[in-house]
Amino acid sequence: MAFTRATGKHRGPSRLSRKRAGAASVAAIATTGVIGTLASPALAAEAGGPAPVEDTGLTQAVAADSLAEQIGAQADAQQQEAALAAAQEKAEAEAKRRAELRVKAARDAAERAAREAERKRLTTYTLPVAGSYVSTAYRAGSGLWSSGSHTGVDFHAASGTKVVAVGMGTVVEAGWGGAYGNNVVIRMHDGTYTQYGHLSSVSVSAGQQVTPGQQIGLAGSTGNSTGPHLHFEARTGQDYGSDIDPIAYLRSHGVRA
Repeated sequence: MAFTRATGKHRGPSRLSRKRAGAASVAAIATTGVIGTLASPALAAEAGGPAPVEDTGLTQAVAADSLAEQIGAQADAQQQEAALAAAQEKAEAEAKRRAELRVKAARDAAERAAREAERKRLTTYTLPVAGSYVSTAYRAGSGLWSSGSHTGVDFHAASGTKVVAVGMGTVVEAGWGGAYGNNVVIRMHDGTYTQYGHLSSVSVSAGQQVTPGQQIGLAGSTGNSTGPHLHFEARTGQDYGSDIDPIAYLRSHGVRA
């Protein structure tokens, strides 16, 4: 008995027919502009293999965005580090500048103070014999002096006592002075003159600059003298006869005598 293949409406489609239909569906979806992400797995399944991951461009876009964010964050961090480094460098430079200004100000102040101290020292006056006193006053009368009166003052001083310049000036005479014995005459910085007589020795020379308190000789009893002492005169001019009161002169320069 012969049998015939059923061809009725309940007959299922063949495998080849199903493949063709699936392919047609994928083509139709692709034609309408829809990416075939759903069809590809079906085809892969139909072929009996694992469904591949379709590269739709979305994964690449996400990866690019992530990389861009990382690069942007790194650039921001580098900019912040650069800004912090620049701010720190600026602060250090400013601190250095201020420190240098403080050092310069302190140095300038010290130099000004030193100059002022030197100026005061050079314009200061002192006694010609430290700790001494007047033993014979100015204008005292006696036949011992050719003028009939004392043209200076005598300071008590033992032989060999240090004698100093009473102020800053220039030595205009140093050596033997007749009745004054060994003497020194100094032109003072204010234009007046001082004289130191009866010295046992002289330690300066004409033309030499002297400062207040500088030793110019040693007290003695040379010339017209009755004993060791210092004869001191103040004058308006270099020559004899221009004398002024030595005590008033010293006091006018702040020296108590």
